[in-house]
Amino acid sequence: MTKIWNENGFVESDAWVIETEERKAGEAEKVVLPFDAFLTAVGESNAGGLGVLVAPADDVTKLEPHLDRIALIAVAFPAFNDGRGFSHATLLRERLGYKGEVRAVGDVLIDQVPLMLRTGFDSFAVRNTTALARLAANCLPGVAQRYQPTARASDRTGGFSWRRVGGTGT
Repeated sequence: MTKIWNENGFVESDAWVIETEERKAGEAEKVVLPFDAFLTAVGESNAGGLGVLVAPADDVTKLEPHLDRIALIAVAFPAFNDGRGFSHATLLRERLGYKGEVRAVGDVLIDQVPLMLRTGFDSFAVRNTTALARLAANCLPGVAQRYQPTARASDRTGGFSWRRVGGTGT
């Protein structure tokens, strides 16, 4: 079972549906189209409010002329060890200036959520039972050290490993 989580907790009724051959969005639901289908659909109409599913190998810069009409960008994580989705979120936020919702879908693990938040994700489609339990208990792991600035500022100042004061090598 997949649940949608954001920093306010679990979302009770999420209307977004990722369309596939087997699953089509109903009238009361909002559609998330696969990347190529989205580019085709948006080229044929000026409709806004659509969602797009970005796979790891997709080129998110192709979305730039359409960002003002995209309500949700779902970034796929087909496996926990495929980190290209982090790069997609960073590109969308920092270089392309996307302000809408960026959602992680697929193999989302609890250890990745804080890092995903730092790179610009807003919501998460979580199906991992451990992640669901930890999120329900509000047990989000922290990030003690950071190696680079990100799309989202940290609450804590400092923390960059190369900026440590004192000790050897400084």
